[in-house]
Amino acid sequence: MPGIWETHMTFSQRSRALFKAIAVVLALALPTALAISSADARVGGGMSSGSRGSRTYSAPPSTTTAPGSTSQFNRTYTQPGAGMNSAAAAPARGGLFGRAGGFMGGLAAGFLGAGLLGMLFGGGLFGGLGGLSSIIGLIIQIALVVLVVRLAMSWWQRRHTPQTAYANADAGAAPGPQTNYRSGLGGGGLGGGLGGFGFGANNAPLEIKPDDYEAFERLLGEVQTAWSNEDVAKLHTLATPEMVSYFEQDLGQNRARNVVNKVTNVKLLQGDLAEAWREGETEYATVALRFALTDKTLDRNSGAIVAGSEQPGEATEVWTFARRPNGSWELSAIQQTN
Repeated sequence: MPGIWETHMTFSQRSRALFKAIAVVLALALPTALAISSADARVGGGMSSGSRGSRTYSAPPSTTTAPGSTSQFNRTYTQPGAGMNSAAAAPARGGLFGRAGGFMGGLAAGFLGAGLLGMLFGGGLFGGLGGLSSIIGLIIQIALVVLVVRLAMSWWQRRHTPQTAYANADAGAAPGPQTNYRSGLGGGGLGGGLGGFGFGANNAPLEIKPDDYEAFERLLGEVQTAWSNEDVAKLHTLATPEMVSYFEQDLGQNRARNVVNKVTNVKLLQGDLAEAWREGETEYATVALRFALTDKTLDRNSGAIVAGSEQPGEATEVWTFARRPNGSWELSAIQQTN
């Protein structure tokens, strides 16, 4: 019965190879899952979300509060286009799996992927092409490699955002870091006036006044409160429709996990203006914020803490606010600092 034995051995070899391929996918997907699960649960989910008008793909200038760089947006409705930074808008090139490889790049990646899985099958670098009995097997191999590469690239970009994407940002259109001065109007914190905000030389094209800083500080607290109360209607009055859509997604994920995130004791510790500008009728202001908070996630049924703690912590984020004529400032974007 040699035919049966050969068939059985071939099936066993392919089964082992399939398990190896699945192991590779899981090994590369695990860091991504861990990165997501360990992300801050506060409003925005510890990610960079939203839009900054035509400056969405340009880095905000560093400030005293946030002297480092900011992360690229993980979620944004704004697409690279005319009027935006050309280096950021251009598809990324270079590297083995460059996005702009076109047909030949995709074909080469497919053949390379087949070769890599061919090695897993034990047939050498190109064994994956010759050892398959049908084109379906080749398609499955390529699909697996594409999945692995996308997961790896997504995790790497999220954890190691390159500053080169911002290298050609128009630095002349915005002010540099501002010196932080305590105004003494209330001693800082929410409801404490402008005590946390810095006042340096405001060279932005749009003038930001004390009332605007008070609005930014107030929004910091009100957004966190509405988020903790899962009050979507209130969030619609505090943030742009885009940001509310992200909040609703995150709240839906919390409900699916049967948990609720509570952010309390929010107090502005330090803040300063990164840049402010006007696009048509819309005004934008990007502000660096360092604030104290208590961030905890509770089980909806028992109220037990499943993430975070009762201990206060600190966070530094860069928030962008937008305002239409005769309107109020709304949260337009949240960016994480590196």
